[in-house]
Amino acid sequence: MAKPVVVVTGIAGNLGSRLLPLLGSFSVIGVDVAPPRTDLPLQFERLDLGEEASTRTFYELLRDLHAFSVIHLAFVIDPVRSGVLDVERMWQINVAGTARVMEAITEANRTGEEGVKQFIFPSSVSAYGPNLPALATEDSPLDAHTLPYAIHKKQSDEVVQQRAPALRGCSVYILRPHIFAGASVENYLMGCFHGTPNGKSERARKMREAGKRLPVVLPRGRQYLVNKIQFVHVDDMARLIVHILRREPETQRLTVLNVAGRGEPLTFDRCIQMAQAKLVRVPGRWTMQQILKFSWKWEISAIPPEAMPYMTGEYIMNTDRLRKFLGPEYEDVMRYTIVDAFADSFRSEAATSVRVVAAH
Repeated sequence: MAKPVVVVTGIAGNLGSRLLPLLGSFSVIGVDVAPPRTDLPLQFERLDLGEEASTRTFYELLRDLHAFSVIHLAFVIDPVRSGVLDVERMWQINVAGTARVMEAITEANRTGEEGVKQFIFPSSVSAYGPNLPALATEDSPLDAHTLPYAIHKKQSDEVVQQRAPALRGCSVYILRPHIFAGASVENYLMGCFHGTPNGKSERARKMREAGKRLPVVLPRGRQYLVNKIQFVHVDDMARLIVHILRREPETQRLTVLNVAGRGEPLTFDRCIQMAQAKLVRVPGRWTMQQILKFSWKWEISAIPPEAMPYMTGEYIMNTDRLRKFLGPEYEDVMRYTIVDAFADSFRSEAATSVRVVAAH
């Protein structure tokens, strides 16, 4: 019996690379602007979803391969690492690209029963905004602002909600994960705690070679240290996607799930301690903003100044719906607690530290 065909956009990204080894029971079609570094079996299709013509190409791919599921991971998260610094270009890939994928699925499902049965889109906790008065449920308003990545996640989330009814016979899943963690992960918040000078400048390169870490910069005031934050291990996110692939499509058209690791959130203070990071306190948010602007302008740090509200605010989610959705398989899918997921992000650094101490 032929394996079900799964199309994964953004296959070369971090989540795509963690997901691919779990897809052995599927025939995988990977879509991206560059092929992933892997020896695992897949059919790679080079496609830029930021281009309008990609809609037709993607539709033909779905039609010809009789795809069962589409997992839409293609999204510009880090403009420095991706090289996509123009915000309009980011929007074309992130928001318009999501609309193009859904338009292609709509067209593929228009002709008969052998259309796409599942569409999975990872949104983000950032879509809710950076400072929430209470735990966010899946019905909380999306109020992202300031940071282009967060705004694009909000807009893409809304695109998926609006277009879901048009995907005939297709179950749609919006997953809203909190900050990804794990040894393979690099993102704004984890970069803040790692302190890696990830900019493109010569100075940043020399700092990396010397093993220098940037400090965590926060305004003075107790509230910034007691702000709580959740994490989800990227491998748990991959397992959740595979769990959805293997279950029967939902009878309801749209399923929205907040996703975070098990257990209680961490405070920023505890994160700084676990990361063994140096903390620098500055007079206020304006000063912190200027430091972020300086580090960004001179290409020392890859953290955009617009990320500041997400570094100084608190945004925690209620994940009761996820627990109910997974039922008895909850702990088998979500294997990492929030604490363990964050700790795993520093596993390789801890091993390096032990080796250095041993050498002396």
